[in-house]
Amino acid sequence: MSLFAIADTHLSFGTDKPMDTFEGWSNYTQRLKENWNKIVDDKDYVVIAGDISWAMSFSELEADFDYINKLNGKKIILKGNHDYWWNTMSKMNKFIEENGFDTISILHNSSYDFDGFSVCGSRGWFFDSDEEHNEKVLNREVMRLKASIEAAKNEEKIVFLHYPPVTTGNACAPIVELLQQYGVQKCYYGHLHGKSIRYATQGERDGITYRLISADGLSFCPYKIR
Repeated sequence: MSLFAIADTHLSFGTDKPMDTFEGWSNYTQRLKENWNKIVDDKDYVVIAGDISWAMSFSELEADFDYINKLNGKKIILKGNHDYWWNTMSKMNKFIEENGFDTISILHNSSYDFDGFSVCGSRGWFFDSDEEHNEKVLNREVMRLKASIEAAKNEEKIVFLHYPPVTTGNACAPIVELLQQYGVQKCYYGHLHGKSIRYATQGERDGITYRLISADGLSFCPYKIR
């Protein structure tokens, strides 16, 4: 089994929000499918770290999840700032079960344990969020990430966030401090696109190795972690 990751697939099969109009995103769903299935086997896992679909409801989401479900491997998904379809765990799991999306699982206040490592994560928080920046939202995200990390059974905890916890000039201190508190050494994140990719922190910073996994930043090919 191998572990891969990618973020920001921004699918829109069920709604009119084509990403192909953006520079570098031409025919991206076909490119993603081809790249994905070349390197991911059915025994592998792929973490999709948020901004999965532009859908606003489960009815709009169905076609996007069908696309994801048919890709090779099993998928672990977490929330991004544009996942407006996101709902309670019970409703999301019911939607997944009723539609037979048997390769998709939700990461939310939880972890997934493998042989020697655990997958943890949450949406996180950052400075350019389209939500009003306030202490309440930040504290909620910190608690969700903490719950995920504490649910992990393995010493090695690989953390996935949608928002970048650090950039070349900034850091979300409460998130970074939490990662350091629990000894997290690897953190993967998305959200940055196009020209914003130049602000991504790639590599080690204060004991944690960071890596940007947004789809366009990876040329629409999942990144192999281990």
